[in-house]
Amino acid sequence: MEIYDTEEEQVEALKRWWKENGQSTIAGLVVGIALILGWNYWQDYKKDQVLQASALYDQLMKAVNDGNKESADKLAGQIQEQFDATPYAGYSGLLQAKVKVEQGDMAAAKQILEKVAGDSNKELSNIAKLRLVRLMLSTGEYEQGLKLIAEVDPATTSSFSGNYDELVGDLYVALDRLDEARTSYQRALSGGYQSPFLQAKINDLTAPEIVENKK
Repeated sequence: MEIYDTEEEQVEALKRWWKENGQSTIAGLVVGIALILGWNYWQDYKKDQVLQASALYDQLMKAVNDGNKESADKLAGQIQEQFDATPYAGYSGLLQAKVKVEQGDMAAAKQILEKVAGDSNKELSNIAKLRLVRLMLSTGEYEQGLKLIAEVDPATTSSFSGNYDELVGDLYVALDRLDEARTSYQRALSGGYQSPFLQAKINDLTAPEIVENKK
């Protein structure tokens, strides 16, 4: 009877525990299962979004390569509207801005690049900012370009520092601030930045001084 009594006590204890905690245990299990199912659904949804955006982006690149600017513009807009949470929204923005420049619509290109420049993807953001400044350089907005670069957080631009330095040099040349341009070019060069025209730009700036010294 001793064993029987002990088993009875255990059963009664289990009954009491279940009465006191059963509902909360079931609720916890339901919530846990729901979270797992929800997470799996969310992961599948994100993968599906990326795949759809990727397919549209392939169509966008084909349209750009074929010179079908109207189709390219529509596809880029569709990607940015429907798949703005994917990286392809930023990629399509860069291509769309390129098309706008080719069409001579600098204002639209600038607006698109400004939007991509605010992307949370730092690489995309920096590429958009560099292209935006080059656009400003081509339209004579030299001071605005320098201001934009000055506002860039250095912590997010380590792999682009040479690009920015060279671009700053280009802006200073356009402003006829040649000493500052030379300093920027040399900073890019000393940082290991590789550019096919960088040394030539430095040579163009130092050549007059060399001629003057020879005299």
